[in-house]
Amino acid sequence: MRRFDYSFLNNGLLPAKLVNLTASITSLKTIAGVRKEEYVRVFTELEAIAKVQSVKSSNAIEGIVTSDERIAAIVNQNSAPLNHTEAEIAGYRDALNEIHLGCEHINFRRSDILRLHEMLLSAAGHEYGGRYKTDDNVIMEVDAFGNRKVRFSPTPAAETEAAMEQLELAYLDACGDANVNQLLLIPCVILDFLCIHPFRDGNGRMSRLLSLLLLYKSGHDVGKYVSFEEQINNRKAYYYEALRRSSDGWRTNENTYFPFIENFLSTLYMCYKELDKRFAVVHGRKITKKARIESTVLNSLTPLSKAEICKILPDVSPTTVEAVLGAMVKAGAIKRIGAGRASRYAKA
Repeated sequence: MRRFDYSFLNNGLLPAKLVNLTASITSLKTIAGVRKEEYVRVFTELEAIAKVQSVKSSNAIEGIVTSDERIAAIVNQNSAPLNHTEAEIAGYRDALNEIHLGCEHINFRRSDILRLHEMLLSAAGHEYGGRYKTDDNVIMEVDAFGNRKVRFSPTPAAETEAAMEQLELAYLDACGDANVNQLLLIPCVILDFLCIHPFRDGNGRMSRLLSLLLLYKSGHDVGKYVSFEEQINNRKAYYYEALRRSSDGWRTNENTYFPFIENFLSTLYMCYKELDKRFAVVHGRKITKKARIESTVLNSLTPLSKAEICKILPDVSPTTVEAVLGAMVKAGAIKRIGAGRASRYAKA
């Protein structure tokens, strides 16, 4: 059976890139914490937007998709699911809400993991929600010619419960070691969860829910305000490559966690950087939407389109962005480059 041992995180022989990433994340986390206390309303708006993006992206990674309008209606509970796909989406919404509202009462333990899995699948009526797999499963991949092959063989069903118990105990043991950085531990646990693949369905979505849970419990709640799942989906080729590299040799305890740790931390770092972009104003200045738009353009090293500004500031309407840009051009603070949809704006 696979041996779960995270003591290597305490040997001081970690790649410099990972150490530097954790330091950068810690710095951005401190800044975000100060801003969250001062700008409660802005963070509340960002949380509502990120929740929609998280539900959309985590399901999209698994090929579960519908229109943006339907996603928003389901997440905001303005409409009941109309079909099986939408019921799957509603299940992720319910599990994500549970983590957002009560992460301090949820732990990485068997009862809580099974309860979250049941919540994830219950809306779609799956009878196997909240239960470990009863049949062996495999992770397939399809080549450019449509040929299938087994990429990875997870833990057999007969060994799954024992493996999950050992994973839980190894995590608790590492949590009790003050010399183990939690930011490095979390991706190791998530990788092992994915390699066990304990459920018949929903393993990928559960891995992202558990990532958020463990991050929130460690004090890194940026995923509430900038979708962690969207960052994965935007760069999922890199995610799957890191997963492949770190799972190679996993069954025989010969794998390396470092590629997956680096991808995980890079994703988290990008979340913090996205959040930081939305607050690029002079310290102490009241952050109005107008000020945030102005600062976004004036502090950008490259010209930005209206669409790019809207992506950086998703809680600001396109109409407001357009009005502020027009006023800035008229005042001579910025210049317009190009015309129509190709227009971009840069500091004059």
